Amino acid sequence: MVFPGGKVDAQDGAEVWRDRATEPPARAAAFATGETPARALCVAACRETLEEGGILPTDLPLPGDEVDAVGRELAAGAPLDAVLARRGLKLALAALVPWARWITPLAEARRFDARFFLLPLPPGQIGRHDGHETTMSFWAAPSEVLERAARGEILLAPPTSRTLELLAAVADVRSAVALAERQPLLPICPRFVPGDGAEPPYLALPGDPSHEARDRRAEGPTRYVLRNGRFVAEECCAHGSLIHIKQEREPDPPVPTSFDAPQTNAPSVPATPDLEE
Repeated sequence: MVFPGGKVDAQDGAEVWRDRATEPPARAAAFATGETPARALCVAACRETLEEGGILPTDLPLPGDEVDAVGRELAAGAPLDAVLARRGLKLALAALVPWARWITPLAEARRFDARFFLLPLPPGQIGRHDGHETTMSFWAAPSEVLERAARGEILLAPPTSRTLELLAAVADVRSAVALAERQPLLPICPRFVPGDGAEPPYLALPGDPSHEARDRRAEGPTRYVLRNGRFVAEECCAHGSLIHIKQEREPDPPVPTSFDAPQTNAPSVPATPDLEE
């Protein structure tokens, strides 16, 4: 299971969005890089949420059937800014709440720099999968999703499970937004630590004794340990909740190094040429 998302397109950073979108949230500046400004990241987040989830934040109310119509025009090749302009709408970038930034471990050949946002559901919208990029969708409380993952019914990567674990501790959307506004937004790049025979392999997060970054950048356990074919969230010296993580098996797989198991977004990890956003 994953949240809606995808890559930043060249059009997401076009000048037209200065007029066709509200200003991005100030804290989104922490997500920006020299090549990818905060506005482009926020436009990409809105566009991908429309494409994969049928949800679109706009400055004026947009009911669900109109969201579907916008999505169909976009899928047919129309530029999103032009589709919005015909309706007199702007993207409501300010509705996005920056949440976290996870970067794929250095050991992986293909790496991603993923920024996560919260978005309160716009009035009149319910969301739906597109049947192509996403083939199933559902609404559920974070605690329910975690319980299903623990029973092995669904698969979660560490960034997803950590997000859900934090959200499960709050009572409502307002509290979730308040929690997001307290997050440090520093890059979280797990470090892969191979097993030594006595101890299994694990991914160390910032703040773990095995990670170069000593500052803890997310609440919760600092390790994802490979146990019985699954990555499990554990606190170093072990007192934390146990959450089962995604498992993908391949013939004679290499030692897991990434967010997924077993094939597998310094204190700061800079962007590199092969880091996809």
